[in-house]
Amino acid sequence: MQLFAQPWWVNLLIVIPIAVAWFWRARPLNISLPQLGWAAVFAGGFGFVEAAVVVYLRAASGLLPGYQGTLAEVARLSGTTYRQDQVALPPSLLTVEVFREAATMVMLLAVAMLAARIARERWAVFLWCFAIWDAAYYAGLWATIRWPRSLTTPDVLFLIPVPWIAQVWFPLLIDAAVVTAVLRSRRSRTAIARTRAWAA
Repeated sequence: MQLFAQPWWVNLLIVIPIAVAWFWRARPLNISLPQLGWAAVFAGGFGFVEAAVVVYLRAASGLLPGYQGTLAEVARLSGTTYRQDQVALPPSLLTVEVFREAATMVMLLAVAMLAARIARERWAVFLWCFAIWDAAYYAGLWATIRWPRSLTTPDVLFLIPVPWIAQVWFPLLIDAAVVTAVLRSRRSRTAIARTRAWAA
């Protein structure tokens, strides 16, 4: 059992939702629920696509036993033999995987740029999308191949600039904290209307 993430600085990610909630408390975010809703729809769908890519990648690399059969067979075998060690990929696929991760960040950033007008709200939408995408990724893996088996299952979270390794509960905790911070920091529609009326 590995309680802390590796390398050590990955553990500092827990500071992000705390810090943004602190900065946003004085000046609430001007992001509507429909904006967050559509961003969540994109992020959730994209998270499942990422999960499917990882399943295909594992099958292509011979790291996913039973993939020639049904998903039920894969799920049955995944508890003991499924490997999530991205570093075990062949060098060619590992290179593609790094570029895929970079492309994922570009896509999430693009959605944030389209969804909001000012930097702090774009940052909020980016974090919102990242958190939902990440949670949907794990949900997609569990729904298809029943992995991870538990929240204490170790995983390679990211490969840039070096592999980040932690138990699954760690990124899900950060995801939940980010979603909570964004929702709590959002200005209500009534407050937005009052501000616009006052400005007019």
